[in-house]
Amino acid sequence: MNSADTTLKHYFVSHEQQFDAAKLGMWLFLVTEVLLFSGMFVAYAVYRSWHPEVFLQASELLDWRLGALNTVVLLASSFTVALAIHFVQKGQNDKVIGFLILTLACAAVFMIVKYFEYSGKFSHGVFPGAGFEPHGIVDGKDYSKYDIPFAPQFFSIYFVMTGIHGVHVLVGMGLFGWLTTRVARGHFSPQYYTPVELTGLYWHLVDIIWIFLFPLLYLI
Repeated sequence: MNSADTTLKHYFVSHEQQFDAAKLGMWLFLVTEVLLFSGMFVAYAVYRSWHPEVFLQASELLDWRLGALNTVVLLASSFTVALAIHFVQKGQNDKVIGFLILTLACAAVFMIVKYFEYSGKFSHGVFPGAGFEPHGIVDGKDYSKYDIPFAPQFFSIYFVMTGIHGVHVLVGMGLFGWLTTRVARGHFSPQYYTPVELTGLYWHLVDIIWIFLFPLLYLI
């Protein structure tokens, strides 16, 4: 073992063992994330089974076009982060930086769309829970007619699920920014790129969760 190799921790015998241990740890973390969102999906399923007509009507206040745009953006980001992992394995760090920046840009677009979506709802009194007082007319749609029993439950679930997902997107943006600076400083090579791959795994989960959120909240 090369004593100058600072990327290999002293308690591992090889880079392969270190990578496998780190990947196992990430998979265990992702399992806890799946459990977190699974609880919210169960809450959605229960409330929807109790009030299907209300959930269907309340979902009309969500713009499926914005949801579809964010779906396309996140799918594109999954592709770019996969390319970043591919090129870091090849040692082509200039391309890695480019694809990490593209991934970060896609995440930023996602959050900008959510900002306009949230602010549009808030400006017309569409809040979670007791603050739910829809009013105004948007695109010929009278929001006040959606002030019906159990509609607040739908929007409470909507804001909690998409809000927590948004926090995960922000965390991912921070990680991609951090990775970009480290790649630029030459911290990664074909022999050591563990943080890049682990962040990619995390990001793929964030994308998969949105793929479930989009149809459940916007389409059905």
